[in-house]
Amino acid sequence: MTEAVIQARGLVRKFGDFTAIDGLDLTVEPGIIYGFLGPNGSGKTTAIRLLTGLLAPTEGEVTVLGHRLPQAAEALKREIGYMTQRFSLYGDLTVRENLKFMARIHGLSGSETRRRIDELLAVYGLDRLTGQLAGSMSGGQRQRLALAAAVLHRPRLLFLDEPTSAVDPENRRDFWEQLFDLCAAGASILVSTHYMDEAERCHKLAILQSGRKRADDAPQALMASMGGRVVELAGADLRQVKQQLISLPQVRSAAQLGSRLRILVDRQQPDPVAWLLAQPGCEGLHDGVEVRPSLEDVFVMRTAGARRQ
Repeated sequence: MTEAVIQARGLVRKFGDFTAIDGLDLTVEPGIIYGFLGPNGSGKTTAIRLLTGLLAPTEGEVTVLGHRLPQAAEALKREIGYMTQRFSLYGDLTVRENLKFMARIHGLSGSETRRRIDELLAVYGLDRLTGQLAGSMSGGQRQRLALAAAVLHRPRLLFLDEPTSAVDPENRRDFWEQLFDLCAAGASILVSTHYMDEAERCHKLAILQSGRKRADDAPQALMASMGGRVVELAGADLRQVKQQLISLPQVRSAAQLGSRLRILVDRQQPDPVAWLLAQPGCEGLHDGVEVRPSLEDVFVMRTAGARRQ
């Protein structure tokens, strides 16, 4: 069996009386994109900082690329790339100047620096922006520059903390294509996100809430084993019907999607469509159909239990 690139057991991080990470167990195999999915405050950034050696755990053990943390944090830095949530390069330096500065930090030789920078400028569509100040670039351009800086030294493992939070959908899609290219070239990637569509792109995924891991598997496997059934119904007065339905203990959530109501029901209901149509106040609903669960449905089941929207 190939050795995991990340192995964590019982990882805890406290800030005073606040527990940001609570008993995290994690195994990440090499050559995959592994995702952290969770809302703001779920512990994604703290977990990444623990796994990169920037924070010491309060309890637990963590090994990354064979390095025991936090003891070997300095050695690990040479083998990983880290793209922070906020753009962290220098706004008053040009694109090329930022990359040259990062190359010096990583100890690249002069010839290797020139060769590698020219390669990355072409790969990430920055070759016409080499003299532009980073602070004057668009969100998508800064994102590509930050990724180029993070992979400049060819890291074996790349950490990306909500890298697409400030860019448009087209740039988000292109960015993920670049991640798959890196993965195909042999890199392992851990990426955090709060976008459900991005989470579905990961090979494996951990759902985090309040510093705890609520689920951990491939996205398709999580949806297949969700533990609930999803029904969509059409009708009038959907806002009123929704309020009635979410008061039922068997209904985990309900959300309006245009002219339809999407309802998440406990799996114990053998015929969820008929059961819903028989509920008081639902007489005007029609066109009921059971549909494929989404990752958002999984998130609701695994994190909030009976979430009321």
